[in-house]
Amino acid sequence: MNEERIFKVILGPHVTEKSATTGGDTNQVVLKVARDANKLEIKKAVEKLFEVVVEDVRVLTVKGKTRRTKNGVGKRSDWKKAYVRLATGSDIDFAVVD
Repeated sequence: MNEERIFKVILGPHVTEKSATTGGDTNQVVLKVARDANKLEIKKAVEKLFEVVVEDVRVLTVKGKTRRTKNGVGKRSDWKKAYVRLATGSDIDFAVVD
C-alpha cells in the first residue's frame, strides 16, 4: 500500500459514549475512515501507523442527517467508521501529550 494512502485512510478517532464502553470490554477502537477505504486497507493502515496487531475490522457507513434551514432542506455528508478489534496486549492511546 502507498505511504500517502495510509495517511488518507484513517481520519481520526471517533470518541463517543458508546465507543468508550465498547473499547474497554472487547479491546476495540472506533475510527473515522475515508469513504472509499475497505477493510484490508484499514487493517494495514492501523497496523503500520500504530504498530499494533489487528484481529478484526468491521466497517459501516453512517448516513448524513437531513436538516431544515431557512433556505430549505440540506443534508450532511455520509461518512464511514470502522470498529477495529486489536489483539490481546495491543493498545492504542489517543491521549494528547503536551
